Amino acid sequence: MLIKNGLYSVSIEMKDAGRGHATGVIILLNGQILGGDSHFYYTGSYVFRNGKWRGELITREHTKAVGVNMLFGGREVCCGFSGIYSNGAAEVSGTALVGKMSILFDAVLQFQAAL
Repeated sequence: MLIKNGLYSVSIEMKDAGRGHATGVIILLNGQILGGDSHFYYTGSYVFRNGKWRGELITREHTKAVGVNMLFGGREVCCGFSGIYSNGAAEVSGTALVGKMSILFDAVLQFQAAL
């Protein structure tokens, strides 16, 4: 099964010390990841085989949150993930390296539109 090239909505939940969440959009296109939300943008890559996929991405801040101390704020954050993919939906678990901390996260992607 192939991962469909397209626009996906993404919902991210941080775990442990990094409790928090984010929602945004991601474009998956021939092994490349582009996306973002109201404060951050993401770039990266992925590979897939037999309904499983893994990848890495870098998160960078594009807009500061006024009056809020964002966990990733002002940092370039490297993330690695792996998970499952089927029928236009994906689930992943991963780790974000924030300074000297490792923050675990889960994310769900839903296919929205073809490219």
